[in-house]
Amino acid sequence: MKNLSRIIAVSIAAAAILGMVLVSCAGGTPRGDSGFASEYDVIIIGAGGAGLSAAVSAKQAGASVVVFEKMAMVGGNTLRATGGINAAGTSFQAKAGITDSPDLFYADTMKGGYEKNDPALVRVLAEKSASSIDWLTKMGADLSDVGRLAGASVNRAHRPTGGAKVGPEIASTLDNEVEKVLGISVYKRTEVTDLIVKNGAVTGVSVTASNGKNYQVNGKAVVLATGGFGANNEMAASLVPSLRGFATTNQPGATGDGIVMAEKIGAALVDMAEIQTHPTYAPDKEMITEAVRGNGAILVNKKGSRFIDELKTRDVVSAAILDQDGKSAYLVFDDSVRKSLKAIEDYVKLGAVIEGATPEALAAAINADPVTLTATLNTYNQAVASKNDSQFGRSDLPRALSTAPYYAIEVLPAVHHTMGGVKIDTETRVISTAGKPIPGFYAAGEVTGGVHGGNRLGGNALADIVTFGRIAGNSAAKGL
Repeated sequence: MKNLSRIIAVSIAAAAILGMVLVSCAGGTPRGDSGFASEYDVIIIGAGGAGLSAAVSAKQAGASVVVFEKMAMVGGNTLRATGGINAAGTSFQAKAGITDSPDLFYADTMKGGYEKNDPALVRVLAEKSASSIDWLTKMGADLSDVGRLAGASVNRAHRPTGGAKVGPEIASTLDNEVEKVLGISVYKRTEVTDLIVKNGAVTGVSVTASNGKNYQVNGKAVVLATGGFGANNEMAASLVPSLRGFATTNQPGATGDGIVMAEKIGAALVDMAEIQTHPTYAPDKEMITEAVRGNGAILVNKKGSRFIDELKTRDVVSAAILDQDGKSAYLVFDDSVRKSLKAIEDYVKLGAVIEGATPEALAAAINADPVTLTATLNTYNQAVASKNDSQFGRSDLPRALSTAPYYAIEVLPAVHHTMGGVKIDTETRVISTAGKPIPGFYAAGEVTGGVHGGNRLGGNALADIVTFGRIAGNSAAKGL
């Protein structure tokens, strides 16, 4: 972590500038621009999915709560999540006839993370995942559609009806609960710059408010939920040099400053070099959800040939794409896939989707060989019919790609998720370099490490932030 503070300083400044631009564009005064108290029971740093979950949970436990968010809007990376939130043993799975269990969820997650995960954290994630779905549903979230993302043995990715984007659904549900239902104050464009420590315990934070003034806010407990560092390429490349220059799927506030603050007061860090790329990022557009592949799309190279089981883990698929000519590939699907997933309509509006009336026409549109692409589709459709992908061993073959028109999206890998961060225990207490919990200090979400190991499965980030966010808020409120 040499020169870590210097590495992230530029990114934090850029994020702050962008935040001011966003406020200017949005117009009006942001909620909670001034007037926060000098003391609260629980201080939450970050208003993404983990921070908002912690805020709701802490308030439900009877604590006075405040949330500080450095950006101009709430939601963080949660707003960009698309595919689903994983959970095992839910009522929605039962209704769809899906047999799943926390044990299978645990096994899939450990396998996907190459057994580098903290088993105790993964066990909590799996066993409390269904209750996280119930918790969100009671607040009004629609998570009734269940699909499959890469690395899962069964369908367990919950999302809105028709396969719409799940992140905005969860973020808006939590924000509504925080602001309108529970009346918790969220101060945007308000950056926590330091943690205050007295007698070895975290007792508050130093804050730079949106008016530019500095304040000290005291608390019985502080929850760190600032997210990861996926938008800080210098920091990522300092840990994994091969990532230098990579694009990112992250929102600009994901710069790693929370990790630096925690390390500064003696928090232990784990798995910092475990950085995940997402294989399907549409250049200069946005990340293409894994659910497109989960609902039947295939990946082809620029000649028009398949080259991978599309539902392999993200690191494997990313590496396979980088091995192709041009270090990019095309997601190819038909109209039946488009109709099965509402999220695709957003990609059409963005101009990321290329269309062809026939396979040959699509091949011409993407400069692929029409004979090769047509043969690829025919071979894949035969695999679907026989339920046996003899080429690449894809086990989940939901539909043939035979309904015109046909579509393609050019994709390449981008930095997506940072699996490493602050070390926590199952109660989300932050662990020091001496191996003991730091009193008054809790953390949840992508700012933490240990849950995902060497590779995060699609759908597990939202399960992580909601499940451990709930635990963090409750632990902080009760002083566990």
